[in-house]
Amino acid sequence: MTGAEGIIGKAIRQQIPEYSYTCFDLPENDARDYQKLSTAMKGSDVAIHLAWNTQTENWLSDTIDPDNIAMTLNVYRAAQETKTRRVIMASSIHANDLREWRGPRLLSPSDTPSPDSLYGANKVFMEALGRLYAKKELEVVCIRFMGINSRDKPAEPSEKDSLAREKWFSYRDCGNLIRSIVAASAVPDNFAIVYGVSNNTGRPADVVNPFGWMPQDNSSSV
Repeated sequence: MTGAEGIIGKAIRQQIPEYSYTCFDLPENDARDYQKLSTAMKGSDVAIHLAWNTQTENWLSDTIDPDNIAMTLNVYRAAQETKTRRVIMASSIHANDLREWRGPRLLSPSDTPSPDSLYGANKVFMEALGRLYAKKELEVVCIRFMGINSRDKPAEPSEKDSLAREKWFSYRDCGNLIRSIVAASAVPDNFAIVYGVSNNTGRPADVVNPFGWMPQDNSSSV
């Protein structure tokens, strides 16, 4: 697991303590170092890529950090080289521009992406690269994470994010999604995109997925 000490990494490890993790994170480990990453990944069944330099690239940034691209490519390459069968990639809801969403139709994983920022475009690149490696027999699942946070509580709406409560993603739902992906016997066509969001009233995205996962929490009840 790259980026294991981040919010999502901690949530996964908290919710799924029965797994054995190789945590690959700064300062000791750097996913830009291909050889070190590849060595650490040997013997793994699944790689979870969460590492991302959000200080230099986030949805408000006016640039793309090439180091984030390098880490993404390194994870795919290392997984293929070490014969790690499945990769779970941290994509983002910013692959879609929610300013364009009006409902009631839910966003679908099969929709053409419409990123809201350079950061979102880079996440779309992550997914596109995953489609390429899926042709190389690597199983790839890209999760478009929504509103997961350190408090594990729905954020309140703001001027910048009017859909904060609708986008909440609880730790429990996140853990169950990861567990269902890891436990799946196969990824259909070696590639899937799943929206990481709880079953909130008014959520903007469809949680359809091939892994039998259904989120249980609702921000309206918290």
